[in-house]
Amino acid sequence: MKIAHIINPFQPVSTSDLYFAQQVTFETIRRARNEALGVVDVEVCGVTYPEDQTVVPKDFNALPYLQLSVLNKGSFKVSRKLPLISEILNVAFKQVEADYYIYSNIDISLYPDFYLKLHAYLNQGYDALIINRRRIQPIYHSLNDLDLILQQPGKSHPGFDCFVFHRSLYSRFYLADVCIGVPFFEISFSQNLFAYSNNFYWLRDINHTFHIGMEIFKRRQPKEYVDYNREQYYQVIQKIFSDLDIQKIPFSEHPLIVRFFKWGIHPCFPIRLMMKLQLKAWGIDYRKNFG
Repeated sequence: MKIAHIINPFQPVSTSDLYFAQQVTFETIRRARNEALGVVDVEVCGVTYPEDQTVVPKDFNALPYLQLSVLNKGSFKVSRKLPLISEILNVAFKQVEADYYIYSNIDISLYPDFYLKLHAYLNQGYDALIINRRRIQPIYHSLNDLDLILQQPGKSHPGFDCFVFHRSLYSRFYLADVCIGVPFFEISFSQNLFAYSNNFYWLRDINHTFHIGMEIFKRRQPKEYVDYNREQYYQVIQKIFSDLDIQKIPFSEHPLIVRFFKWGIHPCFPIRLMMKLQLKAWGIDYRKNFG
C-alpha cells in the first residue's frame, strides 16, 4: 500500500503561532513515516507557491508550483494569497500515484503511530476517513520538547482538518474554487467524502493527530474571504446534492431528533442542508414544497 500525504507548507512570520506549529508538523511526519517503514510506503508531498518551496524539507517531495490563488477568483480589499484546494489536490494527483491520499492542514501534527494506525484502518476496507485532532496546551515552544508535547493527553476538537481518500474517488470530487485556511473549506471537502465514498469512517476523540493550541476556532482571514468561501461552498452543494444520501451522513444512525440535535451543534453539518437531505430521503421535493 502506498499513501501520499499532501501538505501546503508556506513561510509564516516568526512571530506567528504557525511558525512553530509547522516545524512540529514536519518533525512528527518524519517520526511517523519512520515508524511505518517496511509496513506502508509513505510519500510526503509539499505543494507550494514558488516563493515557499524552500520551506519544504529536503526529505519531502516538493511538487510543481501552484499557479493560482483565491486572488485569481475574486476581488478583495485585503490581499491574501490563499491556495485553492482543488489545485493542490490536482497537482499531487497528477504527479504522485498512490493507493490513498491524505490532505491535512499545515498546523496538524501526527502521533508516531499515525501511518501504522491508518494502514490498519484502510486494510479493513474503508475508502475514506476524516480524523479529528487533539488540542494540546501551547506550553512548549521548542522541538527539543516534542516528547513532552506528545505525552500530553490533549482535548478533543470537533473540526475537520485531516482527510483520507482512495484514489478511485477523486475523479468525482467537485470542490469549486474553495480556498484553504478559511471556513467552509472543511465542509466542502467532507461533503464530497460523504457523497462519493462507499465505506466512510470518522475517527473522533482519538490520539492520531494534534494541534498546538486549545482554541476551537481561530479566524485568521478577513470576513470577505469567509463570504467568498461560503459562496463556493454553495456551488459545491448545488453540484453534488444529487449524490448526497442522508444515510451516509454521520449521526444518521440515530433517531430523528437525536441526529438533528447532533448535526445542529456541529459546524460541519449545516442544518439546512441536513433538512433538505432528510426531505429528499422521504421523497419530498423541498424546492416545490418549501422554496
